[in-house]
Amino acid sequence: MTKPTDAELREKLTAEQYAVTQKAATETPFNNKYDAWFDDGIYVDVVSGEPLFSSLDKYDAGCGWPSFTKPIEKKAVKRHLDTSHGMYRTEVTSQDADSHLGHVFTDGPMAAGGLRYCINSAALKFVPVAELAAQGYGEYAALFDGE
Repeated sequence: MTKPTDAELREKLTAEQYAVTQKAATETPFNNKYDAWFDDGIYVDVVSGEPLFSSLDKYDAGCGWPSFTKPIEKKAVKRHLDTSHGMYRTEVTSQDADSHLGHVFTDGPMAAGGLRYCINSAALKFVPVAELAAQGYGEYAALFDGE
């Protein structure tokens, strides 16, 4: 995958998507597309389309942003130390496009590994199960067999 140029990104993305994915901005909690969205499907990077998270691992953390217990595959995201705003946090970015997604915290459900991937909706595009094959993500349909 070749990351689009800055000009291409500004044309493709909304102002909020650009600010979040390219400038590490944070969208408003509780007022975003996927916080309370629980349909079956996968979430992909709005910049590159690379698969990031599954609805099977999404839960309501009450924080105001979509929260997941793990990425769809271990290699789907990268982690970086984030010391902005006087805090020590772990930033999460997409593997290929290096899009800022959000942060990962250690206050998630213990039964699912104890992690909470707190992700900005603006960094995501949702692909419903019924459209996985048509949109090129057919290999992930098996995740939802037996649901």
